[in-house]
Amino acid sequence: MDNHDASGLANVRLPDPGGRSPAELAADEHWWAQVAAQYDLTDEVVMLDNGYWGSMARPVLQAFQQAAALANRDNAWFGRRAFPPLFEQARARLAEALGVDSNEIALTRGATEAMQILIGGYRGLSPGDTVLYADTDHDSVIAAMHWLQERRGVQARSIALPEPFDHDAIVDAYRQALARYPRTRVLLLTQVSHRHGLLLPVAEISALARAAGADVVLDAAHGIGQVDTPLRELDVDFIGINLHKWIGAPVGAGAVYIRQGRLHDIDPYMGEADTDVIDSRVHTGTVNFATFLALPLALELHERIGVANKRARLLRLRNQWLDALRDDPRVQLLASSDPRLSSAIAAFRLRGQHGMAANTATAERMLRQSRVFVLARDGLASGACIRATPGIFSTPAQMQALVEAVRAVAG
Repeated sequence: MDNHDASGLANVRLPDPGGRSPAELAADEHWWAQVAAQYDLTDEVVMLDNGYWGSMARPVLQAFQQAAALANRDNAWFGRRAFPPLFEQARARLAEALGVDSNEIALTRGATEAMQILIGGYRGLSPGDTVLYADTDHDSVIAAMHWLQERRGVQARSIALPEPFDHDAIVDAYRQALARYPRTRVLLLTQVSHRHGLLLPVAEISALARAAGADVVLDAAHGIGQVDTPLRELDVDFIGINLHKWIGAPVGAGAVYIRQGRLHDIDPYMGEADTDVIDSRVHTGTVNFATFLALPLALELHERIGVANKRARLLRLRNQWLDALRDDPRVQLLASSDPRLSSAIAAFRLRGQHGMAANTATAERMLRQSRVFVLARDGLASGACIRATPGIFSTPAQMQALVEAVRAVAG
């Protein structure tokens, strides 16, 4: 079973883009209908919580199911003999897709595991040092920063990023925080916030951190696969990656990236030898064989669609609903019109509704009244919000359904 072979996509027929730019292709509904035709999706709701994980395309799902059946049939004979080289093929294929060396990538069960490896294992800390994060970061990763405080005697400090979003103000917020906390050694950045979709100017902030003597640990769970910035251009040495969100791999696939030359700045996993091999920093245990056997096919389809094309389409869908509501005084949008700060994810709240209970109730009303499925999110300094996330298979009609659902609950 050679999972580097793209034969699983032999029946996938996407029209020729015809040399069009991503922005031009984003408006071609026929082209994106052909993409959507590769997915079997529920019609019970208007699914706009596609940030949880990305549904597998039908060929990837079939590869996953076939691999699960194979592993189940051949049991340990498969797991001990056939699977290891296939696992290495999947790693090499991912490294190729990301433009990095295979020994800079280790496969994990998701970005959370990858981030815990990087934060929990970071060696360059002394008592009294600062580890810094923002209100836009993920709860589980913030918890890992506080774990460092409990275990290493460092100070976990938080900043609130300014709203409304402004590129220069965000960069300046990090500049001021690094000056305020001169003993910062680890700066947590989230490339795309899971709360409201803010896309950070990672490379600019990373340069500030490096000048201040701090390392950036980047949570790229929502960035890799939907943002068309090559990984190297992020200029970060430590990155946690998700493959089951925007790449379209089966659930339970992620990766940790450690730039060549920085491996020994991360502790080996418990009891592992301190070698020059990145796998010494990860010990996931027995993995879901089928998940990683299907990964190369997911990468193949992702590349066939094109990350720049994905990004342009997702921004077009996002902007459709935001533009329709931008002048509605009853609605507060937590999203920028600056493409440098924009992702597929965006959020809103009804004016005056800052509590989690109120936003959860609004999301439930939208589901009950309009069958629009969105998600309430908490944790921002400004309060809770409701997150809406289209996928590459979403349609303009679904965006309009979101607009109408928001207007209905706004009263």
